Amino acid sequence: MQYSNIKNWLDVMRVTEKKKPLPILSFPAVQMLYVTVRDLCTNSSNQALGMKMIADRYDMPIALGYMDLSVEAEAFGAHAVYSVDEIPTITGQLISTPEQAEALAIPEVGAERTIVNIKGIRKAKKVITDRPVFAECTGPFSLAGRLMDVNEALVNCYDEPEMVHTLLKKATTFLIDYIKAFKEAGADGVIMGEPLAGILSPQLAKEFAYDYVKQIVDETQDENFAIFLHNCGNGTVFQTEDIFATGCMGYHFGDAIKMTDILEKAPKDVLILGNVSPSKEFRHGTPTSVRWATARLLEECKAYPNFWVSSGCDVPPLTEFENIDAFFQGAEDFYYKNELLQLINRP
Repeated sequence: MQYSNIKNWLDVMRVTEKKKPLPILSFPAVQMLYVTVRDLCTNSSNQALGMKMIADRYDMPIALGYMDLSVEAEAFGAHAVYSVDEIPTITGQLISTPEQAEALAIPEVGAERTIVNIKGIRKAKKVITDRPVFAECTGPFSLAGRLMDVNEALVNCYDEPEMVHTLLKKATTFLIDYIKAFKEAGADGVIMGEPLAGILSPQLAKEFAYDYVKQIVDETQDENFAIFLHNCGNGTVFQTEDIFATGCMGYHFGDAIKMTDILEKAPKDVLILGNVSPSKEFRHGTPTSVRWATARLLEECKAYPNFWVSSGCDVPPLTEFENIDAFFQGAEDFYYKNELLQLINRP
């Protein structure tokens, strides 16, 4: 089913004292399916099965799609490189001149692997009926950066701003249609990954990222469909005013920043998620270190009721399940301890 009012559901989640952890957890499903990452990225049935198997194993409040930030750029014609155990990446430079930017065609939704992701969500909704299902997509500046080459995109914000805006307008048009296709497939929301914006100055981030994100939010988000904005750059602490002006229902931050630095600036009526390190802890930590990191983060952020513990970005495909289990255990331990403290200290 599609949740009739996801905004009200999220409002309840925001004021719930004991929140179920919500890591960006989907790609480790390859270990349960016994397939490669490429098999997962190119097969909608594998995607739906993986989402269902993760949902069955972990009591997450939302079932999440796959944060594969190469999908949309590949649909525009960029070259994607696939790997057995790594998420696909974009190589090369599709757009290098203003003339190429003007000539670039906006692809139809369904081009390349966008149809795989849309079908994956539609199939997942058939078997995941006990919680909302969110798709995932790229943000407009991160998409434009993959078309121009990331380093060139940063330079072009100064040297060729009109070319960047030309690409951003096309990216935004496509992303609006793509998100609407997820909506039609039954998704209850989308997590939009805009990591490249996090390394821009606040002024450039507003002009080249968040103003366009706001356009997408205004066109797609409503009481039945939520947008969460993800940014894992270390510049987000200085961009908060424009980040929150996008109007999303939720915001997800990476481990490059201190979570409380964001929370103290955040509106109280939106959910703020993050930020146990996906590399240092989930992938390369130990069960003990992951438990400690999770419980410590919850302790640091306990003064902020709108905080929701998560990973800092997507959990890598070959992460040991013992570490993922430890993340959930760390959250359980924290909430159990605080419940006992309330009982002990009751007059």
